[in-house]
Amino acid sequence: MTATDVRPSPDAEAMAAAVTAALRTVDANIDTFGDRYPADTTAGNRYPLRPPAAGQPQGGNVGWTTSFWPGMLWLAHDLTGDERYRRAAASHVDSFAARVAGGVDLDTHDLGFLYTLACVTPARRTGDPRARAAALAAVDHLMTRVLEPAGIIQAWGDLNDPRQRGRTIIDSLMNTPLLFWASHTTGDGRYAEVARRHTAQLRQHILRPDGTTFHTFYWDPDTGAPLRGETEQGHADHSCWARGQAWGIYGFSINYRHTGDRALLAAARTCADHFLAHLPADHVAYWDLEFGDGSGQERDSSAAAIAACGLVELADNLTDPTLAGRYRTAARQILHSLIDNYATDDSAGSNALILHGVYDKPKGIGVDEGNLWGDYFYLESLTRASTAGWTSPWVTAPRAGTTPER
Repeated sequence: MTATDVRPSPDAEAMAAAVTAALRTVDANIDTFGDRYPADTTAGNRYPLRPPAAGQPQGGNVGWTTSFWPGMLWLAHDLTGDERYRRAAASHVDSFAARVAGGVDLDTHDLGFLYTLACVTPARRTGDPRARAAALAAVDHLMTRVLEPAGIIQAWGDLNDPRQRGRTIIDSLMNTPLLFWASHTTGDGRYAEVARRHTAQLRQHILRPDGTTFHTFYWDPDTGAPLRGETEQGHADHSCWARGQAWGIYGFSINYRHTGDRALLAAARTCADHFLAHLPADHVAYWDLEFGDGSGQERDSSAAAIAACGLVELADNLTDPTLAGRYRTAARQILHSLIDNYATDDSAGSNALILHGVYDKPKGIGVDEGNLWGDYFYLESLTRASTAGWTSPWVTAPRAGTTPER
């Protein structure tokens, strides 16, 4: 066979076509949104501008999802090296710096999502001092949400709100990288210690013995005693919310990478095995893992995209090639199903990257729509599959100096 006979594999061709389609949508959204922010979810499969809230105008930087837009722009730069994506992504630093300086909508643990993607990334890549300062200010605000002696970071709301006191949620596993980055960049170990304690509490209590997870769990904020698990966006307290289980796969894997705590890697595997055992025929989960084919329920493509990223991260931490290969194969099957059945194309009339996600089914919010985190993690999954040696924004310090578990 000559060099001219070599052709890309069908897998590589599918990935390249999916990347091209996704970047076409990103390009159109740069023209539409620029430095403003889309809503959390599409309405009729199209993102409107974010509605006014917290004293901010339409398209303003409020809510927990705004960083997924600049996060996608950084991924586009990773995929192409095109400087226009870098400039577009970096242009959001001003908004996030102003948000933390002005105290706009900061009563949330999701400062980790917000400032890891929007400010830590440019601080690491370009040395932007304003981005670094904004991220560190966000970290210090996040530290005010630590509740002793429970050792957890309160998820939502005013720290004195009796409905929210002592509550954390499984999503918080993806907020801890901001704390690990802060310790790495400042040399102050307090931040990483908070992340370790918080993650250990979730492993012990939010992960159930049968391999499922609670969405949310309460501790007594005064005594630290574990109280009860509930759901907020899942089908029932006893069921397993699909996106939460996907956060468990990815979040426990990421926290293992930062800490070297083998119990966290085992937790990630437990979450992954249950998630994979409850997938329908097309490998894209229904919004709660209690449901399957024939249930008439909606899928959550965003849970699938998060899981696809998490399964690769999990595999990267394993030294048993057979076991790692099983998780990589599962991630590839999920990603291909998203490409084939959920991704948009020029005929879809949508400005989302993938459709058929669910934000909050019990409240009827964003049901069977696109959403920003689904788009981000879909593009991250494509980036992982297409870019050798890609550096994850969630891994903001060297791998912990321990031998990965087999």
